[in-house]
Amino acid sequence: MTLAVVADRNDAGTAEVRGGRAVLAARGKGRAVKVVAADAPAAAPGRGYGARLSGWMRALAAAVLPPLVGLALLIGLWDLATMNGGGIPTPGTTWEAAVAIFADPFYRVGPNDQGIGWNVLSSLQRVAIGFGIAALVGIPAGFMLGRFAVLSQMMNPIISLLRPVSPLAWLPIGLLVFQRADPAATWTIFICSIWPMILNTAQGVTRVPQDYLNVARVLNLSEWKVFTKILFPAVLPYMLTGIRLSIGTAWLVIVAAEMLTGGVGIGFWVWDEWNNLKVEHIIIAIFVIGIVGLILEQALMLLARRFNYESR
Repeated sequence: MTLAVVADRNDAGTAEVRGGRAVLAARGKGRAVKVVAADAPAAAPGRGYGARLSGWMRALAAAVLPPLVGLALLIGLWDLATMNGGGIPTPGTTWEAAVAIFADPFYRVGPNDQGIGWNVLSSLQRVAIGFGIAALVGIPAGFMLGRFAVLSQMMNPIISLLRPVSPLAWLPIGLLVFQRADPAATWTIFICSIWPMILNTAQGVTRVPQDYLNVARVLNLSEWKVFTKILFPAVLPYMLTGIRLSIGTAWLVIVAAEMLTGGVGIGFWVWDEWNNLKVEHIIIAIFVIGIVGLILEQALMLLARRFNYESR
């Protein structure tokens, strides 16, 4: 290991610096303050391993314990709220139902009687299709809006008008156009998840330093070169932020859309269990929806951190 130290001497040589051996560089005559390098004393192997293990344990405890305490507090409050009976099942009853459900999550008896695993996969498939189409349309549209000011001025009022519309307001339009429930649900996901990608991508393009574009203009780069060499690397973090926000919106929308359209999916499963008055199954579905949404968001955050060049 090399440490930077300050020596106050005027000749070259070596000196002891707190147990380390410093190599001193002399420059000029007379007394002068010089920055030199020193080899730090090597830590004892056993002590270093113990210190690292202790640090890892402290970091692990700091990361794991607070969420566990919060979860225990939630379950405790839930148990207190249901200990006198009522319509809401207790944590114990819900746990027993969850064990039974996840003992065979992929059973299939009929088109409307399938395990929770099939329902989650069906919802993820719809989200993937709707979200994928939204990405194919929204990201290029964001680049165009950020690159050309006139186009941005034309489209911004339309986006501002359509973006706050409730997701379920788009569902009847989808049913009218596609005449089927499944593509109507996919359409609802598409139209609701496209806005964050357009707006974040356009914002990223407008934040590209003008000097970069001036250099590209001086070098007479083609529009394709400007896109691939300047815009895309600079906009990528903004684009990934928009994608992360969109996937959260898509997962929120699919549950509500499937409740109305029916078929197979976690939203329909929740509504079906409500009709069967199995409230504990609805609570299980709430946890499943939350866990899947958390996994999707964390995966995209990990991807965003991988391509976040600003923090490097």
